[in-house]
Amino acid sequence: MADTRTDPRSAASSRTPLRRIVFGLGAAFVFLVLLGLGTWQVQRRAWKLDLIARTDARVHAAPVEAPGPAAWPGIGPDDAYRHVRLSGQFLNGRETLVQALTEYGAGFWVLTPLRRSDGTLVLVNRGFVPGSRRDPASREAGQVAGPVSVTGLLRLTEPGGAFLRANDPAQGRWYSRDVAAIAAARGLSDIAPYFVDADATPNPGGLPIGGLTVISFPNNHLVYAITWYGLAAMLGGFFVYRRFGRRGDSSFGE
Repeated sequence: MADTRTDPRSAASSRTPLRRIVFGLGAAFVFLVLLGLGTWQVQRRAWKLDLIARTDARVHAAPVEAPGPAAWPGIGPDDAYRHVRLSGQFLNGRETLVQALTEYGAGFWVLTPLRRSDGTLVLVNRGFVPGSRRDPASREAGQVAGPVSVTGLLRLTEPGGAFLRANDPAQGRWYSRDVAAIAAARGLSDIAPYFVDADATPNPGGLPIGGLTVISFPNNHLVYAITWYGLAAMLGGFFVYRRFGRRGDSSFGE
């Protein structure tokens, strides 16, 4: 009777080419993914550098009149940090305090509606006050009653609140400068969908302190690109070494 048993070494040998193909295709796929991620980060870096350049140009441009009602529907990211000016009269009795952390420590941003000559309102972040001066009576000199002119940076509304801290209009707790929510809580209408960070022009009595806008765009894309490309290079080197680096040993994937 003939012996029909299969030699295990022969079976393993027959599976080796398939293993090599599967392993090679998997390595190639991962290699291409890593290259794609690196290229994406290079593109993101170019976009970020362009964003920084455009923002810097807006910040340092000569101030222009703050957008009026006709332009409000089109306000978007390309308007952020535009250098603007506006004039009118503060509605000091309707100011809103928003929690802030600045180089002066913890305290509040003072957001005050400014009524323009056409009757529309713009919320102005007049600047920072420490917690001990949150009461308007403690900074009465800064509650300007007459006509004022303000120069500053146009900022986009910050809806909702801060990370893990939602605005609570009913309790008067504000963690972000949410124009629509503040307007609703203060009974304001005909208000611009943006607010303006006032510049560092001193206010009477020294408070609020303006000009504290922080403009920061994290740009770590080059590091990320180098990381992804580095991993791709390591994988490619490993592939070449296993395939050709052992004096012609072609046992890659066995």
